[in-house]
Amino acid sequence: MYKKPNIVFILADDLGWMDLSCMGSSFYETPNLDRLAREGMRFTDAYAACPVCSPTRASIMTGLYPASVGITNFIGGHAKGYLVSAPYSDHISHNQKTIAEELISAGYSTWHVGKWHLAGRYDRSNEFKESHYPDGHGFEVNIAGCEAGMPHHGYFAPWMIKNLTEGERGEYLPDRLTGEAIELIRNRGIKPFFLNLWYYLVHVPIEAKREYIEYFEKKKADLSLDAVEEFEVGDFFPCEHKKDKRIIRRLVQSDCAYAAMLKSLDENIGKLIKTLKDEGIYDDTIILFTSDNGGLSTAEGSPTCNKPLNEGKGWMYEGGTREPLIVKWDGRIIPGSICNTPVTSPDFYPTICEIAGVAEYKQGEGKSLIRLFEDCRDTYLDDRPIFWHYPHYANQGGTPGSSVRKGRYKLIQFYEYKNYELYDIVSDPGETKNIYGDRSAIALELTELLENWKQSIEAKIPEKNPDFIPWSKCHSELI
Repeated sequence: MYKKPNIVFILADDLGWMDLSCMGSSFYETPNLDRLAREGMRFTDAYAACPVCSPTRASIMTGLYPASVGITNFIGGHAKGYLVSAPYSDHISHNQKTIAEELISAGYSTWHVGKWHLAGRYDRSNEFKESHYPDGHGFEVNIAGCEAGMPHHGYFAPWMIKNLTEGERGEYLPDRLTGEAIELIRNRGIKPFFLNLWYYLVHVPIEAKREYIEYFEKKKADLSLDAVEEFEVGDFFPCEHKKDKRIIRRLVQSDCAYAAMLKSLDENIGKLIKTLKDEGIYDDTIILFTSDNGGLSTAEGSPTCNKPLNEGKGWMYEGGTREPLIVKWDGRIIPGSICNTPVTSPDFYPTICEIAGVAEYKQGEGKSLIRLFEDCRDTYLDDRPIFWHYPHYANQGGTPGSSVRKGRYKLIQFYEYKNYELYDIVSDPGETKNIYGDRSAIALELTELLENWKQSIEAKIPEKNPDFIPWSKCHSELI
């Protein structure tokens, strides 16, 4: 008889592709996640379904692309420029069966701990919002899950976060969330469990423990990073509410407070793993670790750098969506495996359902990754297309667009200038050379593929802003 494993799904917030030492960072330190990667499988081409948070979170929960769920922007976000962003939903419909609801039917205990940000806009009634908290979508336990997209009062208590008992003054939020998760594990009962642990780290505000910041200040000096150029000033923002500000790109990973936040994230994951081992259930627990969108590299302090990838959070380029993904599954994954197959957020739903032995689950838009877990060289997903639709202006400088990756090629459609860009992502992961005019057959194939997909899901397209007045040279060219 199949013994159902425990499942721990850890989601970081705004974590960049290069933010782990096992992914290539020489400044940040993540020994526990590095060890997890050595014990499991590390994906090189894993993608978030959107360059901002709420859409990716909705995609993970439903197994659908954000445009199919109707949540295409971070909930509460509204911006306009030359275009007016497309409308979007501010919650997951109760008609959509979530992964938690599937797992309850399969005999699992379901727990959510941490950020949710899928519960309606702030001007909605409390009754409406609360019906869309995690416990309204299949989680038997909800700790800290609400409409908040960040710890608005900071990472040190008092936090004033709904569904989280207030901590003693100065308590660090990640430590508390991990402590809550550990207590659930220790008091788990006899059923297998699904722990949905969604940290607020490393989202702004950039706040960390003083002793960790001092550690990285010394490391920064030892590496002479305090002597290099850290930022590059770009053009004015394309969104109206930030039109008087410029895009500031970070050129090197050297922010000591951000590095300290990552150290705390890694440290807390280490505590969780130790608890699983102490309880004698580590070998019976599958752990999945990833993030909801790319690292914050062009605005709001630009605390990280995603190079060699292009741009970061809020952008349609690789830096906005490519993520670390680590999966540990004893007996099914060969330790130290590295998988280069492109995968995406909707894939987690069928994967977890299959792991949990859900007899019949809703067929979404993702594909189960279990064959890749068993053989990272399996080619069954090599040529399937992966889609993005983000018809919004981002707070980080990105503009409305859609894109598709198939095989080694990625096509991006931008709505402001109605232009396309095509990249060979394998040979040019930094998207430095637009080959749209050089690969006419590939460009046509991907353009048709993208257009057909958008039509099939009735994707909402941004419209021209009738009140637009240009504020920079590049925006004057739009008139």
